[in-house]
Amino acid sequence: MKWLRHLGLALAGIAGLGVAAFLGQAWRDRDIPAAELEARYASPASKFLNVDGVRIHYRDEGSGPVLVLIHANFSNLIGWDPWVDALKDSHRILRFDMTGHGLTGPDPSGDYSLERTVALTERFVDALGLERFSIGGTSLGGTVAIHYTAAHPDRVERLILLSPGALEGRAMNRAGQTVPAAANVLQWITPRALPAYMLRSRFGDPANVSDELIDQWHDMWRREGQRRAMLARLRSYSSVSIVTATAGVRVPTLILWGAANPQAPVEQAGELRAMLVNAPSVRVIIYPGVGHMAVEEAGSLIARDVRAFLDDPAPAVPPSALPASPPAAGPPPAADGPGAAPPVS
Repeated sequence: MKWLRHLGLALAGIAGLGVAAFLGQAWRDRDIPAAELEARYASPASKFLNVDGVRIHYRDEGSGPVLVLIHANFSNLIGWDPWVDALKDSHRILRFDMTGHGLTGPDPSGDYSLERTVALTERFVDALGLERFSIGGTSLGGTVAIHYTAAHPDRVERLILLSPGALEGRAMNRAGQTVPAAANVLQWITPRALPAYMLRSRFGDPANVSDELIDQWHDMWRREGQRRAMLARLRSYSSVSIVTATAGVRVPTLILWGAANPQAPVEQAGELRAMLVNAPSVRVIIYPGVGHMAVEEAGSLIARDVRAFLDDPAPAVPPSALPASPPAAGPPPAADGPGAAPPVS
């Protein structure tokens, strides 16, 4: 998978360091205290909630129907800013940092499995007293959203999936790919060049990656205990149950995908659509020129389609009315706005 290739390149670079250079780099890449990061990145909307021993950082903004957003692996809740800015006038937006990410930090239990992540999501929304809401996620967050929705069809109104990583994860599991022991060195040495390379390789146009975004990722990764947690999550991740989970989704679903996504190829949009056999309606929108980090790259554009989906009063289509075959791979001609393709229903 792409992130394993990034990891291999990073390890090769680190291996070339001498002892003195290694120690110097380790000092430059040393952990950042949680309090320092909170002072730097918490906003007036930031709150903290203790959930099953985890101090979860979240933001609660706007008013109206509730939308819960779950970020990608290696990222944090700040990545959702474009959607929050575009939607908070009509929706209450809740977003949180998963364990091992952002300002939440490590899970004291040491468990970073998908099951634990879904369970913490369940307890988080329960603690906030949410009864009915829509949920959306990107990459790993999309996988979590699928599993939550399948387990709680009575609580989720609509599901939004932005290039979820479930199918890429399934391919990785089938190939038996694992994180090598040598990767443990990243607990002490994580050059800024690594998040820079990962971000640029995930954007449709690498020139759109800002220094601010690179610095934010590099800082958040270096929160005390964070890098060990990130490695533990990579080693525990499994997506083998995705077929069962997608079959359990019984709510209207919107699939959004960047046509220039190098990590989760756009063809997976059609495959995922075909797997949602019990969803009452499924719409797919492809964005030409957009990569995997679609919120950061084209968030305002995509948010317009999200608003239309959330506000659409049209009745759901029975599962039996869904076509048996997935939509054709590749981006259809733009029609609904700059860079947007018409929905496939």
